[in-house]
Amino acid sequence: MNIPFKVDLKDQVAVVTGAGGILCSEMAKALALCGAKVAVADRSLESANTIVKQIESLGGQAMAVVFDVLNKEEIIKAKDEIMAKWGRVDILINGAGGNSPLATTTMENCMPDTLSNKKEGDITFFDLPFENMRWVMDLNLFGTVIPSQVFGEEMVKAQKGNIINISSMNAFIPLTKIPMYSAGKAAVSNFTQWLATHLAPVGVRVNAIAPGFFETHQNAKLLRNDDGSYSARANKIILGTPMAKFGVPQDLIGAILYLASDEASGFVSGINMPIDGGYSAYSGV
Repeated sequence: MNIPFKVDLKDQVAVVTGAGGILCSEMAKALALCGAKVAVADRSLESANTIVKQIESLGGQAMAVVFDVLNKEEIIKAKDEIMAKWGRVDILINGAGGNSPLATTTMENCMPDTLSNKKEGDITFFDLPFENMRWVMDLNLFGTVIPSQVFGEEMVKAQKGNIINISSMNAFIPLTKIPMYSAGKAAVSNFTQWLATHLAPVGVRVNAIAPGFFETHQNAKLLRNDDGSYSARANKIILGTPMAKFGVPQDLIGAILYLASDEASGFVSGINMPIDGGYSAYSGV
């Protein structure tokens, strides 16, 4: 794995949630290559162990921890394991998040005849079950809040720490079809600013990155047809992105390393950095 530059994270301990995924696994590896000891957190022990082995093959130090980001007791148990092994937590990347097809409409807009001409398989905003919408909101917002409580408390004790949240372009400009994912990421951005202000007096910085459009396992069926070509939705995204392409995991690493380094960004807190190929700058005209 190549990283764009190195920052000195020697002896620091980083926790990365959702680290079994495409994007966050690359973040975990990059932190390890800069000297951090990385707790690879995921709901799947198999996925976490796979990334641990990859980090170790690169010469880094890592351990697997398993928890659901919505289960505080599981997170506390994992925190205790990390503290027992390494004695500190310096960096938290709240990478776990996502959407559900059960909280997604099948149409971009509600038209005058939408309700009267509903066909089998049509899902309007009014059909979205509350429990599915709440799950998406909980995963994105409280899946950031609860780990920040558990690991942030250790940072406050040490009077030093660094939390990096994963927001989204959806926080700035909501996408059609996915109301709760957009709302959840907007809440993450707002929470980032709140927590940055709250923890500033105790030496803890809190920032976020806002990725644009990246291909992952979660969105593969939305962005690709069965033959591998771009879907209609993917083509709309490309047309709205001045750089006319999707991002790749490597595109996030520079921002993560910059924000993780007290030397590089020690006076930076409360920001939400777009990494989007110009998407947020383009009006569509």
